[in-house]
Amino acid sequence: MKMNMHKKRSIIVLAAASALLLALTGCGRNAAVGTVTDDARQTTAQTRTGASAEVADTAKTTGDDTFSDRDLDASYDADAGRITLAGEDVRITEAGTYILSGTLTDGQIVVEADKEAKIQLVLDGVSVTKNGSAALYVKQADKVFVTLADGSQNTLASTGSFTPDGDINVDAAVFSRDDITFNGSGALTVSAEAGHGIVGKDEVTVAGGDYTITAAQCAIRANDSIAIADGVFAITAGTDGLHAENDEDDAFGIVKITGGSYTILATDDAVHATSLLQIDDGSFEITAAEGMEATYILINGGSVSINASDDGVNAANKSSAYTPTFEITGGTLTIVMGAGDTDGVDSNGDLIISGGTIDVTGNSTFDYDGTASYTGGVIIVNGQQVSQIPNQMMGGGMGGPGGGMGGRGGFGGF
Repeated sequence: MKMNMHKKRSIIVLAAASALLLALTGCGRNAAVGTVTDDARQTTAQTRTGASAEVADTAKTTGDDTFSDRDLDASYDADAGRITLAGEDVRITEAGTYILSGTLTDGQIVVEADKEAKIQLVLDGVSVTKNGSAALYVKQADKVFVTLADGSQNTLASTGSFTPDGDINVDAAVFSRDDITFNGSGALTVSAEAGHGIVGKDEVTVAGGDYTITAAQCAIRANDSIAIADGVFAITAGTDGLHAENDEDDAFGIVKITGGSYTILATDDAVHATSLLQIDDGSFEITAAEGMEATYILINGGSVSINASDDGVNAANKSSAYTPTFEITGGTLTIVMGAGDTDGVDSNGDLIISGGTIDVTGNSTFDYDGTASYTGGVIIVNGQQVSQIPNQMMGGGMGGPGGGMGGRGGFGGF
């Protein structure tokens, strides 16, 4: 996956901003990160090299650093060019704003413009179905903004099995080879009989709208990142709900959510990130095999309810940019686990609890391999509030005030 030069420059700038925030702020909602133990910080720093270090340092930032002004601005020129869909494919080749309406029963909207072009597609009563390919296919642009017009109902659907476009594996109802942003206040239904709902080979950003996504595989999948500021989501996924993964650089594959309402039904993971999964706000109702998986899972706020048949949250060793860690600084996390060999919170590394409420019901509520730090917040285990972090593998001693014990089986307590 390519990394554009403008993206590299923005990563370096944001990395410096993130470092400044870390130096000046504490554990509040406006801070860049929550409390991290010195040992965890040192271990993580030792694993970072090159570009991965820049991305990792940039990742844990506030929502203001994640979304551009244009991402958040759903306004458009009402006098822009209007296109009525009627029978033929539509090709967008120039930068600008285009207002679309109408129906294609077996057609496609294709964006193929200059690599520096910014294009805004305003969907105002659009229904596009494409057999064997994407209903919306972004071949080339700098960035495409899909704006859902106020009060509009829109549909983008793919039917049948996907056919490659030369050496490009087009495998989603909405398929973008460059950055794509969704905003506005209208509604969009996305469906894919095979493959994914929405795929972005770089970044997928959502800043508003009402989405119903049904896909045989992932509902939304991105290489670099999925960033969501707002929106209402009803997701039914054959594999993962939200999935970010970059095969070429494991510092990418980031999911950051600062708001919105989510109902996710997924056969595998509801939310999956290779490196960082950060939730600052939002309301989540999740039913999945596994609720959330990433190397570093950071919950700063919001209300998250998970009903899982495997792990509720899983901080797994997937990215060299981070030590596997689950951290909660605020919000409410409620996990109900299925029977069997399942864990409510499973970390292949560390646990950090400094705020919020975490309520876990199951046979094994916490399982971690590294250190545990419990300095604030509320922990409820099978209906009872506790004063320490339990571990499935009982065998360690009690951590000191605010600290953690190394090794499997240690406790972290007040």
